[in-house]
Amino acid sequence: MRGTFVIAAAMALMAAPVMAATGNAASAQSPSPTPNPENPSHTYEVCLMTAKNEPEKGFEMAGKWLTIGGGAPAKHCEAIALIGMKEYSEAATRLEALAVLNEEESVRAGVLSQAGQAWLLQGDLTRALDAQTKALEVMPVKNHQHAYILVDRAATYADAGKYLEAVRDLDASLAIDAENSDALAFRASARRHLNEVDVALIDAEQAVAMDPHNIIGLLERGIIYKLKKRDNEARQDWLRIIQIAPDSEAGKAARTNIERLDVLVETDAKNK
Repeated sequence: MRGTFVIAAAMALMAAPVMAATGNAASAQSPSPTPNPENPSHTYEVCLMTAKNEPEKGFEMAGKWLTIGGGAPAKHCEAIALIGMKEYSEAATRLEALAVLNEEESVRAGVLSQAGQAWLLQGDLTRALDAQTKALEVMPVKNHQHAYILVDRAATYADAGKYLEAVRDLDASLAIDAENSDALAFRASARRHLNEVDVALIDAEQAVAMDPHNIIGLLERGIIYKLKKRDNEARQDWLRIIQIAPDSEAGKAARTNIERLDVLVETDAKNK
């Protein structure tokens, strides 16, 4: 069972960050998947996907699995489901307890990183940083996993207003994985907050060049363009975000920025 946990935890780490999910009425009426003790790897994969997309059903499936010997993988699935159910503190506590039980460095680091995400969603930045720092300490190898955890910790530092520390983590992450457009976009934001606007623009432009659909890079580049009074270019970046991801937080921010830009344009026109 320990080997199954190692494989599946690595799979979970490569997946998108866990967030709260919503389902429609039809799916709410369907039963949760049935765990198959004869195929634990597949059961784990299904449980994690269900926990992320339909957290209540994922939690129910994990509970069923636990009663038939699901062990650590089932407990991990329960914790992921709790994040989707917005029970962040409980999820983080369970994830930290699971990390202690596993000796595999990459698994412990991955689970601690997820605990850090949960604490961040809870708004407890101190515990988020503590979990992410422990994750980096137990995963000293400078590989892609280490690089991703550095990005996570940088996001927490930024939320705490510690932009210099965020830049340091992002520098270290990009030294491992120079092709991470998200890390570049986040570093652009951190550098802008440190009033390093010119180098921030370089990061933002590189992030968008790597990934033209990187909405954080587009949002940040638009903000920097506005600071440099390149209003038309800022507007184009924000309009692009609305085309790509209209309902995202970046999309909402882009609309707000365009509205503010329009107010300034109207005010300038009246004053002439």
